[in-house]
Amino acid sequence: MPKFKLIPDYNNDDDPLAKAIAPPPDETPKEREIRLAEEAEAQRRSDAIDEELNRQRLAEKKAPKCIRVLLLGQSESGKSTTLKNFQLIHSPKAFRNEKASWRAVVQLNVARSIRLILEAMTEAQVSPGESSRSNSPLPTVDYPTLSPEHLRLKMRLLPLQQVEENLLRRLSPAGSSEFEATHLSPVTNLPHSGRQGKAKEIAINSTSQWKGAFSRLLSTARTSFESGADIDFDDPNDPGVVLHACAEDMIQLWNDPTIAALLNARKQRLEDMAGFFLDSLERVTSLRYVPTDEDILRARLKTIGVSEHRFTLKAGNMLSHDWRIYDVGGARSLVTAWAPYFDNMDAIIFLAPISCFDQVLDEDPNVNRLEDSILLWKSIISNQLLKDTETVLFLNKIDIMRAKLQAGIQFGHYVISYGNRPNDFENAATYLKKKFAALHKQHSPSPRVFYCHMTTATDPKSTQHILGNVKDMVIRQNLQDSSLV
Repeated sequence: MPKFKLIPDYNNDDDPLAKAIAPPPDETPKEREIRLAEEAEAQRRSDAIDEELNRQRLAEKKAPKCIRVLLLGQSESGKSTTLKNFQLIHSPKAFRNEKASWRAVVQLNVARSIRLILEAMTEAQVSPGESSRSNSPLPTVDYPTLSPEHLRLKMRLLPLQQVEENLLRRLSPAGSSEFEATHLSPVTNLPHSGRQGKAKEIAINSTSQWKGAFSRLLSTARTSFESGADIDFDDPNDPGVVLHACAEDMIQLWNDPTIAALLNARKQRLEDMAGFFLDSLERVTSLRYVPTDEDILRARLKTIGVSEHRFTLKAGNMLSHDWRIYDVGGARSLVTAWAPYFDNMDAIIFLAPISCFDQVLDEDPNVNRLEDSILLWKSIISNQLLKDTETVLFLNKIDIMRAKLQAGIQFGHYVISYGNRPNDFENAATYLKKKFAALHKQHSPSPRVFYCHMTTATDPKSTQHILGNVKDMVIRQNLQDSSLV
């Protein structure tokens, strides 16, 4: 079919476009020559873009079918950690080139953990009478008494809040709408449960270039990170300087038995939270600290929105496959937003953090996290748009669940239907697997195989084996759909 180019009729007085692009009436021959040359160059660029788009379309048609996998689950279910495992296994060089960025995230995690302890100390300073006058919805808690030394420790560690705020500001350029920042609640003498500005966790839009922001921040140290040479942190604005100076006080605070009793009274287990590094303070606050692969897997940075990540995976002697992994932010408000856009997925990996059976949602303290995860699983399984999509269930964070049960936390106290069964991991995990399997069978629009794995997302070895099984399953299904097997 011949191609036609739209040539404007500059002499058509009724055409507003012609009037807008018409040459000036007093145009000189030289100006006309320049204008025509610019128009020819613009047309050349337009033709080149069209040719490149056509070339890419033809290449995509000839290439092996792209495999699309969607990661779903509530906030802190382990989606981002699973994605990082994909990167570590299949793109290790790119994964390790981001260590400078993840070092800053670890620093942010440390500062936030200490702030949570300081807020707990503030709560403990308020007497029961004052707590009741603050109209706190929470019951009065019998907190241990803090000594003057505890309060001095608290004062010495207050600069860490400024460190946290500085790190948040550096996550993205000033004024960027991509930065969904939080307002840090000041460590005042008002009870934590009664403050209007209660602290929220930072959330970064998945499309933001936060890694680039940190890379610019630490660009002078990039070569040092990659070479393993000593790093010069003489910059007084570097957050690592303050963290290093406060390291001894942080270690003393975290190991203090009174502080441990305070956190226990509040039922606040920081060690179960994503981004926990307080047991490694001496190492991660070192001026020459470089994150390990495990540190990067454990580092926590909440994301919102949908992000796409591409990998090239090989399956034995078969052709390489282009994999696209989509990570959907776990905020409750996003749960219903993704389905219409992902009806062409080859597989969904759903992560259910079964260790959270004794926790509630940050968004709604009246909803148990495990119950919310079960309801989300049910909605995904029953979704008509996803009826032909294979689903793989990761019952995640089994290491934390095992530790909780061994510590005496009663599973049946929070999951009433569990009854008086033994309070051990094997029985509780089996019960939950059957629960999820029954929902899968009952609510799937058409019969599907139930794939389930017990996982610890921060364990690269076990995750590699499981992801290998997922890869084989997805590729086998693709071949069946293509009538090749």
